[in-house]
Amino acid sequence: MKVVLAYSGGLDTSIILHWIKQKYDAEVIAYTCNVGQGDEEIDAAREAAALTGADDFVAEDLREEFVRDTIYPALRANAVYEWYYLLGTALARPVIARGLMGVAKARGAEAIAHGATGKGNDQIRFELAAYAIRPDVRVIAPWREWDMKGRSDLVAYAREHGIRIASAPKPEYSMDANLMHVSYEGGILEDPWASPPPDMFRMTTDPEKAPDAPEHVTIRFARGTPMAVDGEELAPVPLLERLNALGGRHGVGRVDIVENRFLGMKSRGVYETPGVTLLLHAHRAVESITLDREVQHLRDELVPRYAEMIYNGLWLSPEREALQSFMDSVQRRVHGEARLKLYKGGCSIDGRRSLTHTLYDEKVATFEADDVYKQSDATGFIRLRALRLRTLASKRISEGE
Repeated sequence: MKVVLAYSGGLDTSIILHWIKQKYDAEVIAYTCNVGQGDEEIDAAREAAALTGADDFVAEDLREEFVRDTIYPALRANAVYEWYYLLGTALARPVIARGLMGVAKARGAEAIAHGATGKGNDQIRFELAAYAIRPDVRVIAPWREWDMKGRSDLVAYAREHGIRIASAPKPEYSMDANLMHVSYEGGILEDPWASPPPDMFRMTTDPEKAPDAPEHVTIRFARGTPMAVDGEELAPVPLLERLNALGGRHGVGRVDIVENRFLGMKSRGVYETPGVTLLLHAHRAVESITLDREVQHLRDELVPRYAEMIYNGLWLSPEREALQSFMDSVQRRVHGEARLKLYKGGCSIDGRRSLTHTLYDEKVATFEADDVYKQSDATGFIRLRALRLRTLASKRISEGE
């Protein structure tokens, strides 16, 4: 049997690689998808795969697809899960799954494997995406099969089988990084009252140590998609990298939440998402002057449902794709730019404009004298809107309330 394993090079996937070879007498191809976790991690995975006995190692750079095909569509929908989480991990998983399935097809593999635990969301995200691409694929999920319970069991297995593992001490939490964000959970973070370690964060400066002077940035959108930063047009990956550096320098994008996992348990997660935080604020600012009120409100009603689909691993589902068509149709008018002010962890709107699609009319909105709006027209409007309230009030008064 030939198996393609989603491989990070860490303790879990290194043990899994060896275990699959032993249990299934399989040829294992270690697959590492570059979604922006950094060249050092890719190189470390390559070295670890060789040391662990992988029959082959494949590294694939899918950063462009990650930003263009998942982050930007989610941004056009203002996707936020439970008001705070910008879905950085959930959006990366279908990209990794597509890459994994592509290698499986190219190499004629019967099965894929992953190191997600039986408690988390990632097992669902990987497998739903895989089945949506190839219904008959076999999935090997060792954490749901073997009798090992935690890190100490893995370390013991490594010693028993002579598997080299990193000698550096493991952090007191788990971490997952990509171009969009870094997520932290587990270990000392499992206590929702415990403060995150101050030296934990990788992408963002401590807001208290951020620059003492604010900085401004202007982001331009076309049809709801980011196109330029401070007047310079940029491809998706360079654009997000620039905003990550800028937002991170000012400590923007840290979130600490207790979220509801798809499996039903609550989980504390800490995230830092600097660049997409800037994009979300700027995008909503441009929408505020380009979208019709009722269209915007209808779209906003659907955002929680859309975000939940992504969180629950349904990126490749027909309902998400159908809803994406609606979200993108709404964005046809979202042309313009927003200026943001960054300071000590804060991101505020400093201006917004659209030279072609604005619905904001100063002649109508002004508090000064104008010839466009007849203020006395509001009298009849208010009395009609109040008709049911006046009727109810009269009835209550007559009944002695």
